[in-house]
Amino acid sequence: MISDPVPTEVQPFRVCFVCAGNICRSPMAEVVFQTMVRKAGLSRYVETLSAGTGDWHVGEQADSRTLTALARSGYDGSRHRARQFNPDWFDSLDLVVALDSGHDRILRAWAPTETDRGKVTLLLSFDDEQSSLADVPDPYYSDDEMFDRVLGMIERASRQLFRQLEPAIRQGAIR
Repeated sequence: MISDPVPTEVQPFRVCFVCAGNICRSPMAEVVFQTMVRKAGLSRYVETLSAGTGDWHVGEQADSRTLTALARSGYDGSRHRARQFNPDWFDSLDLVVALDSGHDRILRAWAPTETDRGKVTLLLSFDDEQSSLADVPDPYYSDDEMFDRVLGMIERASRQLFRQLEPAIRQGAIR
């Protein structure tokens, strides 16, 4: 009698979304992407986190306007706590998604190897309709309408990112 092979431990695909303070844009991206992963039944295979390039808000919740915009669109960001990106994380991350060109430059400068620099990309680069913009605008000094607009941009680009990653994740999940 031939027995089934022993299942190996699944190594999740790790994505980190990065903005300046980790209280507006990157928490939105983290929550949106986590929701897509969960709804697709892939939570076991994808780990999503977010961080900021700065340390101004470490330990704080997302900005109240971020939480409100997320809630208006059916998301829950209440468990988020801001943290600063640590370059030591590159080793364990598969993809580092910057929310604007400034973060992209900082992350590439922090990356210890060329391979790690290759993990860094702009979120809007995944969405053909928004890629020419390059940057998701920072809504911090703006109003609720801007937070909603930024969330919409993040949702569209995150859907495209997920569409690109999902087949590879599913293929890896089936092995």
